[in-house]
Amino acid sequence: MHPGDHALALRTQPMATTLVSVETREVVRCEHCRLMQYRTSNSLCRRCHKPLDVEEPVQLVPQLVASQPVPASAEAGAQVAHQVREIRRARHLSQRQLAGRMQVPRTYISKIENGKAIPTLGSLERLAAALEVDLCQLVRDSRSCRDEEVAAILGDPFLAEIAALLPQLDPMQRTLIYGAVRDAATGRRRIA
Repeated sequence: MHPGDHALALRTQPMATTLVSVETREVVRCEHCRLMQYRTSNSLCRRCHKPLDVEEPVQLVPQLVASQPVPASAEAGAQVAHQVREIRRARHLSQRQLAGRMQVPRTYISKIENGKAIPTLGSLERLAAALEVDLCQLVRDSRSCRDEEVAAILGDPFLAEIAALLPQLDPMQRTLIYGAVRDAATGRRRIA
């Protein structure tokens, strides 16, 4: 065997290969303290403990008054989008956390909240379960919310009696009553 044949034999031997799974980690910057870090499991900053997912404000496009009537499905989608965002924020959940509960991508939650996707009935049921609310709360409009709040207030006999008397008062009397109620609620007493 010649010296050159040995080198050729080494080059022609099959090489062993192994597949290595590499987990990718998302690098994010905290909008509050500006710390660059890997995303934590709870999506809170390691330094200031504030949410890492800060939503960008949605730029509203002005609509012409003389536009075509909005289809009922688009209006319903906007109502669902508003309700999902409000309930999620009230529960102090990020979009990522809600998506984790539903086992869907975070972008799907974003699309729902921005009205770019209207969830199916099955998705609405999963959303309601993930938000721990009744399905009806996701599809109700602002008028029904207000009606429920008024009914709850007027359900209290004392508040219902005060509400019936308020229209008979002049602005000065209303101001005095509001001040007295506010002081009573906060525990302060006025010295006359």
